[in-house]
Amino acid sequence: MPITLNNLLLIFVFVILVLLVILVSKLFSQLKLLLNQQSEQERRNVMLEERLNQWQKSQHNQIEMQSKLAAGMQQTIGHLRLALQEQLNSHKEQFNKNQIVAINQLVEHLNQSTKLSREELTNALKNNAEVLAKRMNELTENTDKRLQDISASVEKRLTDGFEKTTKTFNDIVKRLALIDDAQKKITELSTNVVSLQEVLADKRSRGAFGEVQLNALIRNVLPEKHFSIQHTLSNGKIADCVLFLPKPTGNVVVDSKFPLESYKRMMDVNVGDTERTLAQRQFKLDIKKHINDISEKYLIDNETSDGAVMFIPAEAIFAEIHAHYPDLVEEAYKKRVWLSSPTTLMAILTTARSVLKDEATRKQVHVIQEHLSYLGADFARFKTRFSNLAKHIDQAASDVKQIHTSADKISNRFEKIEQVELHNEERALAAPEV
Repeated sequence: MPITLNNLLLIFVFVILVLLVILVSKLFSQLKLLLNQQSEQERRNVMLEERLNQWQKSQHNQIEMQSKLAAGMQQTIGHLRLALQEQLNSHKEQFNKNQIVAINQLVEHLNQSTKLSREELTNALKNNAEVLAKRMNELTENTDKRLQDISASVEKRLTDGFEKTTKTFNDIVKRLALIDDAQKKITELSTNVVSLQEVLADKRSRGAFGEVQLNALIRNVLPEKHFSIQHTLSNGKIADCVLFLPKPTGNVVVDSKFPLESYKRMMDVNVGDTERTLAQRQFKLDIKKHINDISEKYLIDNETSDGAVMFIPAEAIFAEIHAHYPDLVEEAYKKRVWLSSPTTLMAILTTARSVLKDEATRKQVHVIQEHLSYLGADFARFKTRFSNLAKHIDQAASDVKQIHTSADKISNRFEKIEQVELHNEERALAAPEV
């Protein structure tokens, strides 16, 4: 059945009516709620009015009672005032009499107490001043004495160190003079020698030459007590020289080696290539043997240092090894053997002398530092005692200041008491006239 326009209008009107009914029902429910609230509020207002009336009545009754009590209190206060006035006048007269007597006694007692306090204060200040002066004098004398002792001790040690240093230098000068004499003798002997080649032809002669040169170099640089020539080690081996150096270096062995024969054949221009090659091989073997011998014989744990010096008296041989045989140099480093020539040995000895000098200086500095630490501790104690003395002086000054304050207050009290006495006398004189 098709929906017509009239049917649609009826449906729309019906929906509107339903909505209006729902709206009206909601409005009626809210109106009813509002009416209930209004009636409840009116009931509360009535109860509040009743309570307000009751409170006003009670307030009125309280006001009447208070007015009656006030009238009774005023009458009672009048009677009490008259009685109190009479008693006050009588007590006032008696109090004035007692006050005059008490003030006279108090003035007399204060005069005596003040006199005694001043005498005790004067004696105490005098005794404190004497004690402080005595302690200051004792402290000054002890400090001066201690400083003089420390200065004398430091000066004595410095003087001893300078004397030892001077003695060492004098010994060095004497030994240099001896070395100069020895060199002159060597020069004189060399004029009688046909050639150095003849002298060095024998191995023993070459060894002696190397040892003499080593001895001369070491004696020129180091003091006698810091080295030993032909020193015997714990394993029975005899080293050409041992340098006694401070830790951690320790005792350094110096051994002289002079591989001249193979070097001369190797450098000879008249020799053929085959013979020269054999000479070079022999030279290398000789140097390696010397390195191994030094490493095995002269490196001893807890006795010698971890390295030894192989002294080569000829600069040319030393230069040849470093220029054309680097494997020998590396082998020496591995075996902890240091190759040296007269020039490099002089540098090593100079370094050793600097180490010894630094060690001696460090020992002296340790002594000076020790005395300076003692001096610092003494000065710290002096500072502490002086601070304590300053605190005592400040405390004494504070006590004196407080005593002055107390004396001023007592003087003001006396003045006020005198003013009170004068005022009482004036009143007493003015009383008959009244």
